[in-house]
Amino acid sequence: MLHSHDWSESSLILDMFCREQGRVVAIAKGAKRPYSQLRPVLMPFQRIAVGFGSKRGDDAEVWLLRQAEWAGGPAFCGGDALLPGFYLNELLMKLLPRHDPHPVLFEAYADTLQALAEPGLLHAALRAFELILLRQLGHLPDLALQTVDGRPVLAGEPYELHPELGVRPAHRLGESADGPSVLNGSVLLAMEDALSDGWLNDPRRVKPGHSPVPSLMAACVPALVDLKVITRSLLHYHLGTNTLRTRQLMMELQQP
Repeated sequence: MLHSHDWSESSLILDMFCREQGRVVAIAKGAKRPYSQLRPVLMPFQRIAVGFGSKRGDDAEVWLLRQAEWAGGPAFCGGDALLPGFYLNELLMKLLPRHDPHPVLFEAYADTLQALAEPGLLHAALRAFELILLRQLGHLPDLALQTVDGRPVLAGEPYELHPELGVRPAHRLGESADGPSVLNGSVLLAMEDALSDGWLNDPRRVKPGHSPVPSLMAACVPALVDLKVITRSLLHYHLGTNTLRTRQLMMELQQP
């Protein structure tokens, strides 16, 4: 479950990310009642098995949640990972269309939530998830090629990753003429290698715990500071806004 809000005195409207159905908005009737079987199950970040009412076609804006039960797996750690977790949820709610399955992204989301439990992995996990999200939605070009002319990216050479122009040469590593952060070609090649496994484009081969998150995290580590600026620019471009509620809240909490 990504988010919930009150629908009536006893019911909830849920925004859910399902492995087979994609993002679904559903009504959980009676879920707020003290003795509802749904109440202890409908928690953010928890993997659950759900059943919907018969009217659940793409033309139905809101589905009816018939049942939900815990599907196993470790509980979300919370703590310092809580706000980053809600940040992932906000990205999914704002960028994913309804009823568009993304099993690779679903498994990447689950893996990322677990990686957030380790403070030393948090930033690498966030960058990896952002890149997978952009790639799965078709917003991230082939990082092994220069986008305009198709020339190969070379290790040791500096490149920019632009929201509209894709991968392009930069003037020198660590600095570019018009401001964007610059990445070493070796970083781009390592990230593309993690993102380009054949099974990523075959939903039938995706299994629980099967995602590019671990290898992509390792590829991101050498350039975490620059990648944060780059993924933020890419996401803002496709979101159409520079404001995310969770990011704004994190900045406010960091102020003295």
